[in-house]
Amino acid sequence: MADLSKSQQDTQKEKEMAGRAAAELVRDGDVVGLGTGSTAYFAVLALGERVKAGLKIVGIPTSNATAELAKKVGVPLTSIDQHPAIDIDIDGADEIDPHLNLIKGGGGALLREKVVASASKKMVVISDSSKLVPVLGKFPLPVEVISFARAVVEKKIAGLGASVKWRTRADGSVYLTDNGNPILDCSFGKIADPVALALALSNVPGIVEHGLFIGLASVALVGRGDSVEEVR
Repeated sequence: MADLSKSQQDTQKEKEMAGRAAAELVRDGDVVGLGTGSTAYFAVLALGERVKAGLKIVGIPTSNATAELAKKVGVPLTSIDQHPAIDIDIDGADEIDPHLNLIKGGGGALLREKVVASASKKMVVISDSSKLVPVLGKFPLPVEVISFARAVVEKKIAGLGASVKWRTRADGSVYLTDNGNPILDCSFGKIADPVALALALSNVPGIVEHGLFIGLASVALVGRGDSVEEVR
């Protein structure tokens, strides 16, 4: 972390503390949902250490990147087909409101993340303190769509009050998820009623999934300074 600023180092420290705290909640024999992103990274690393120390678990990764990391650190993997009931899911978030509603999908894995979260007995959200917000919406809401419906969906989401941008890669090409779909990043501003917006988006044909996670998180573990805060 030598090349990071002091604030970036503090954020990394908070992420690592939250990830390690969540990894300690995993018990022998658990089927574990493995989230995607910069905070979930630390949870997977910590789980790898626990597996090396004798913990017996299997993980279900929410992205190709997480699968590669899990293999690298020695976490045995399985599929949701083999284990459709998941004991605990550990994943990050881009925003967390006081009701544990989330915006997720900044890393592009929202569809698989939501499937795994919905199949889990307990979803533990992990983050640094900057992700806690009074109202969702400062972070653009990711929406995964099928390519065929791009123009139609863009128009319908704009009609709901958002400014819409197609996610692109550094070289300017269209970003595609692990599922082969593009993502719209939709800026709504403050989302006064995330439940209503989630329903409205779910009713638009052509939208595969959106990044509003409503009623899925059981608890949030948030790194703050030198400690981890539990938010329920």
